[in-house]
Amino acid sequence: MQLDVLTTTGSKTGRTIDLPEDIFGTEPNKHVVYLAVKQYLAAQRQGTHKVKTRAEVQGSSKKLHRQKGTGGSRKGNIRNPLYKGGGTIFGPKPHAYDFKLNRRVKDLAKISALSHKGKENAIIVVEDLKLEAPKTSSFASMLKGLNVSNKKALYVMPDLDENVFVSARNIPSVLSSVLSDINTYDVVNADVLIITESAAKLFAEQEEGAEA
Repeated sequence: MQLDVLTTTGSKTGRTIDLPEDIFGTEPNKHVVYLAVKQYLAAQRQGTHKVKTRAEVQGSSKKLHRQKGTGGSRKGNIRNPLYKGGGTIFGPKPHAYDFKLNRRVKDLAKISALSHKGKENAIIVVEDLKLEAPKTSSFASMLKGLNVSNKKALYVMPDLDENVFVSARNIPSVLSSVLSDINTYDVVNADVLIITESAAKLFAEQEEGAEA
């Protein structure tokens, strides 16, 4: 998959880069993408919900009245779940929602998500952005030059650049990440994938290393 390398203003640099077909040109597997996204969202849940059972609520443990002979129904103590202020039956307990996925499944899901972006022509390779200090306006100008200001974007760097990261953090529609940290959910959730030239070269190097 060959893409033009663009400047931060959106014009062509005259350079191109080949993204590996085994990552960006495969047939997406929608089911594994679904599983990876489901796992990611499940892991975000805190699972701290809790209700009190009849053993935990306040109230006397004395039986309200004798079992027989009153003409009324049988009753235990005031903490009975049928009474106001009583315990809750089968209420939620703290637990984790996360579940395990095999590494191969997660890798396939990420490749499928990247390939889907490739098929949609939703990948942009841009020259590395260098900032001497955090400046959101500079990052916003780059988005405007690339014509993606009104889209959710995932900006991928080879390594953490603190100035770029802080600049992008102030823009709600942008998520910046280093290449090694991107996940299936972030790729799927973005409308466009902006890959820096240095990060794109790492993809090409990985392919060459695999062939060797």
